[in-house]
Amino acid sequence: MEIYRIEARDGKARAGTLNLPRGPVPTPAFMPVATQGAVKAASHEELERLGFRLVMANTYHLAVRPGIEVIRRRGGLHRFMSWPGSIATDSGGFQVMSLAKYRKITDSGAVFRSPIDGNEHCFTPESVVAAQEAMGSDLYMCLDECPAAGCTREEAGRAADRTRDWALRSLAARASGAGSLFGIVQGGIYADLRVRCAREIAEMGFDGLAIGGLSVGEPRKETFAALDAAMPGLPEDRVRYLMGVGEPGDVIEAVSRGVDLFDCVFPTRVARNGLALTRTGRVVIRNAAAAEEDVPLDSGCGCPACRRYTRAYLRHLLHAGEILGLMLLTLHNLAFMRDLLDAARKAILGGGFEGFRREWGAPWKRGEGEPDAARE
Repeated sequence: MEIYRIEARDGKARAGTLNLPRGPVPTPAFMPVATQGAVKAASHEELERLGFRLVMANTYHLAVRPGIEVIRRRGGLHRFMSWPGSIATDSGGFQVMSLAKYRKITDSGAVFRSPIDGNEHCFTPESVVAAQEAMGSDLYMCLDECPAAGCTREEAGRAADRTRDWALRSLAARASGAGSLFGIVQGGIYADLRVRCAREIAEMGFDGLAIGGLSVGEPRKETFAALDAAMPGLPEDRVRYLMGVGEPGDVIEAVSRGVDLFDCVFPTRVARNGLALTRTGRVVIRNAAAAEEDVPLDSGCGCPACRRYTRAYLRHLLHAGEILGLMLLTLHNLAFMRDLLDAARKAILGGGFEGFRREWGAPWKRGEGEPDAARE
């Protein structure tokens, strides 16, 4: 089966279809983040009704709790979660960076001491592939080393080299007939490292390519310079996934550069803090002004929150500490991301991407020195 098929291009922007065993995923697409097997404040039924076909879970967090073997005995992650769609899993490479005080990293792999119970967990390229295959992931990642923002060129180079070596070991460990395995491009903010790592990972023949190590706190200008350096080295016939980027303006700019898949906690995390994503930009529902606004969050949105409730009522729910408020804002922000990528796809298919980029991107422009929203 052809894993990825491009249907149209408009400039560098691409519209295609990612073919997975549990159904096709039209691209460009956003994957809601179900880090521990659930998207915070959103049920699986609601995600289905919003039209999402692919969610992103995390191997490290699921290994820590409830444990890969528990999930395997339950029949795999799809059955354990009762999720009928496709599941992508991250390898834990981001946690290699974000949980630095709890881990030791060598060429063999990474040893984590769980911040929950203190138990040690050893992650190697081979064990991470085996864990994701045991869970039945449809789309899964190699173990990589994600260097922190502000790392030196030497540190970024070592991480890129280790990521390359781990990618080769991951391919060798892969079981026949398993899901789609993605290699990850590292290199920090250093253009020459990104170029080299993209070429090396692309030559290995992975089913798809991910660009990692961005959206970790670096200035936005550096994010896109690194992305621009990596993209020419990625094969046209492979799906391209930008890890951890989900701020709407950044997503639009990445689509314009040829990125197909996104995931990020940004839309759901800011929802729980009272921030709504709309076609006119950010709306802070906790602010006093919302108390007098008898209008929906976004007049162009058909999500459950916008169909039935006003900004004034949603503000009341947040200030009263009602869980319903968090749930409704979460559903709205996820619906916004769905609409954003659906509109991008439609524009690419119709040859009008630049018009879409101007219309949807204008409210989301940020300064080049602003850091991206970091991932979990």
